[in-house]
Amino acid sequence: MTLDRPARAAKIRAILDDLHPAPAVPLDHADPFQLLVAVILSAQCTDARVNKVTPALFAVAPDARAMAALKPREVQKLIKTCGLARSKAKNIVAMSKDLVAHHGGVVPADFAKLDALAGVGHKTAGVVMAQAFGVPAFPVDTHIHRLAARWQLSRARDVVETEADLKALFPEDAWNALHLQMIYFGRSHCSARGHDPATCPICSWAMSKARAEREARAERASQRQRARTRAAAQLQAKTAQSKVKSKRSKSRRAS
Repeated sequence: MTLDRPARAAKIRAILDDLHPAPAVPLDHADPFQLLVAVILSAQCTDARVNKVTPALFAVAPDARAMAALKPREVQKLIKTCGLARSKAKNIVAMSKDLVAHHGGVVPADFAKLDALAGVGHKTAGVVMAQAFGVPAFPVDTHIHRLAARWQLSRARDVVETEADLKALFPEDAWNALHLQMIYFGRSHCSARGHDPATCPICSWAMSKARAEREARAERASQRQRARTRAAAQLQAKTAQSKVKSKRSKSRRAS
């Protein structure tokens, strides 16, 4: 029997509650400021990598005043393995200066004030409000956007519309947990690449046949492209080795 969207949402929530009953905040932090910095660092970077970088960063600058006193290049050296380090360092220092100048160095528990900080967008503000202050929010990144589409919870074109759809489907007191549950579920069962819907506890019944076929075609095309890229790289390496051997051979004959 085909479930309507509210029934599908209720079943999905039950599965997530069973698999991830008490989802922990994945980014290590001691206070709202450190969480805010960690969330900024997590853009296009794994939480595990961020958690390896932040201890050294927070040892030097544990709060907004200390961070604001640093130069972006000093921060960049400490976060260089996170990716996009130069722009992130600039944003973190600018955000810290904003906090010192306008909020006494304290992270405000207010969506609009957070959103107005340098380098802080809607999703980052939502994460901080939910995880630092316990205020109901449903931050949606590209991963949650993908899951919502796979599970037919939203047909939105972007993360803002997906957020609105998910908020309408689930009770407000469940938003904070569901945000984390979907993140953890995506990592363990519903990855972007190499995903087999038939073995997924949710996609196996919630994903449409048309989407499953579309993703399968895209995955096959991606695999072919990766194979061509590997083959080209191997050929290039062999060609370079042959040139080196040829030069060595000519050098020996000349000597």
